[in-house]
Amino acid sequence: MDCETLIESAIRILNTSDPHEKARLGDSIAVKWLQGAIAEPYDPTVDFPVPDRPARLPVKLVSPSLMPKLGRAGSLQSRQAIVHSLAHTESWAIDLSWDIIARFGKLEKMPRDFFTDFVRVAQDEGRHFTLLAARLEEIGSSYGALPAHDGLWDSATATSHDLLARLAIEHCVHEARGLDVLPTTISRFRNGGDNETADLLEKVVYPEEITHCAAGVKWFKYLCERSKDPEFTISSKESDDSNEEIINKFHSVVREHFRGPLKPPFNAEARKAAGFGPQWYEPLAVKESNA
Repeated sequence: MDCETLIESAIRILNTSDPHEKARLGDSIAVKWLQGAIAEPYDPTVDFPVPDRPARLPVKLVSPSLMPKLGRAGSLQSRQAIVHSLAHTESWAIDLSWDIIARFGKLEKMPRDFFTDFVRVAQDEGRHFTLLAARLEEIGSSYGALPAHDGLWDSATATSHDLLARLAIEHCVHEARGLDVLPTTISRFRNGGDNETADLLEKVVYPEEITHCAAGVKWFKYLCERSKDPEFTISSKESDDSNEEIINKFHSVVREHFRGPLKPPFNAEARKAAGFGPQWYEPLAVKESNA
């Protein structure tokens, strides 16, 4: 039995700078947690400092607005740029998953299932990063060779004191946006003759990203329900997808923490599979009237 708690392990991963090692360590910690070798999520008597920013190897960073255009996967250069961008997103997704565990799990007294859900998400993100980084090398580039932006971590910093906001923005806005655009990206790789990358995205990344978005929706609903009934548990009652009070709360949290309207078109089928229908996101695609 490992005497290190899950939160201690999560902080160790956040303090690991090499993304390949971060993914490997994350997978090993996830296996230990899921098999019961790490028994406790945290020690109630000890608080460990969570880093404001995870350790990262230097990558050439530019502002999101100054990122070079990725292209449409017609050329090798465009395919390299898109895979690099996806690998970079996954490298941050590893950190975001361990950060939500370390930063909020104990603070918000979250149930054990919360830890397990985000351990699974972290393990998936690490696998996605490893596979995409390997694919990038197969097509003649490597992770870190191209510029990238850290917009995802900017959102994490802005929601570092509010779990409801973190779930809404990272999982129900950013990850859901990934579900909207991935089918087009997959088609572009197929049209460009790169079926290997298309298969990796379609058979591994895309279906697993739906479950990550679902984790965000599930725990957003849980927090809303628990705020009204402190005894509420996930198993006691499945929260209704059309609960108007929860949907209105989602709208207000997103409007407070996300600049501008959401961008259609939306992947309604994947979003529905993740547990939220159009009433959650379509009203957020329209600019709020000040009238």
